[in-house]
Amino acid sequence: MPARPWPLRLRHWHGALAPVVLLPLLVTVSSGVGYRLGRDWIHLSRDQAHLLMVIHEGEWLQRWFGASGETFYVLANGLGLLWMLASGAGLLLERWRRRLSRSQSERAAEGGDT
Repeated sequence: MPARPWPLRLRHWHGALAPVVLLPLLVTVSSGVGYRLGRDWIHLSRDQAHLLMVIHEGEWLQRWFGASGETFYVLANGLGLLWMLASGAGLLLERWRRRLSRSQSERAAEGGDT
């Protein structure tokens, strides 16, 4: 069985990891934005908004994984976001390359000079 071209492999891994990366990123973004809006717009005290910061930083994982749980959460979130950005950019660039190649081929078939 021949190896699949890299765009298909990249698309596969991008799609496979997206659901795993999505939930932690949504939790981090929601709690971070909630914290900032709560402090600035609703005028919550630091103590009142503390739960949102505990969720945002992954501090809640210390209960099961100790101090390394928070570090792992932040690292996994960062690496997951970088992976999704890099693989998504690679897929987008490949799409643009194919589209450009196709339009150049169509122009050449019509007899136009490019």
